[in-house]
Amino acid sequence: MTAISNFKIETEGHITWLTLNRPERRNTMGLAFFEELEDLFDGFDRDPNVRAVIIKAAGKSFSAGTDLEEAVVLLGQRSAGGRERMRQSITALQRAFTRIERCRKPVIAAIHSHCIGGGVDMICACDMRIASTDAVFSIRETRMGIIADVGALQRLPYIIGHGWFRELALTGRDFTAQEALQMGLVTRICDDRPALYEEAQNLAAQIVACPPLTVQGTKEVINFSRDNGIDAGLQYVAQKNAAGLPSEDLMEAIAAFMEKREPVFKGK
Repeated sequence: MTAISNFKIETEGHITWLTLNRPERRNTMGLAFFEELEDLFDGFDRDPNVRAVIIKAAGKSFSAGTDLEEAVVLLGQRSAGGRERMRQSITALQRAFTRIERCRKPVIAAIHSHCIGGGVDMICACDMRIASTDAVFSIRETRMGIIADVGALQRLPYIIGHGWFRELALTGRDFTAQEALQMGLVTRICDDRPALYEEAQNLAAQIVACPPLTVQGTKEVINFSRDNGIDAGLQYVAQKNAAGLPSEDLMEAIAAFMEKREPVFKGK
């Protein structure tokens, strides 16, 4: 992987904190952002020491969305070849957020202040979303003359349902953390950023306290069932458990219960 310029990475035990680290640009997302993000989540997925990832952001805003200065270059493509290059560029951006969704490790988004446009696309690819009271969201692309194209239109209906989703997508309006909680986009609201990060840490700690292969398998089954339906999902989870049980972690869970102690899971 090339040098990282858009992010900061910190690790606490089995929890990795990924900080959007372009505060001077309100964490806007340029081409390098998406390339680095895809590489990072490839690494998180392969690293057995990583069991949960928390995405947060430095500076005043979580993310103001796409870097419009870079987007103007893509929008200037008018030839047939140029438009094909634009299509390929868009699919490359899509791939980065899909990599978050397909990462076997659960991903928590801890959102403060503005989460606009591409920021909404990104958090929709996460497994859990919590916010501080000052958070403001918008599928802003609609108001800018662009069809949102990196995931919100595909993922958000599964999170909040089509009623709320269509209102937000077709108006592009801003909505608050309290509305996001009401809709189910976020599951918790915290008073300020320290409380937000403490809550994210608590959630991640609960995840890493569980057998890691079971957590990862559960995420895979959830995504597979959403994309392929109930019957296929039932068959898939039956196959997963038939292949993976009994595991060393299951035996450890049983032994710890019998011995009245905390289990020590090793992902085996």
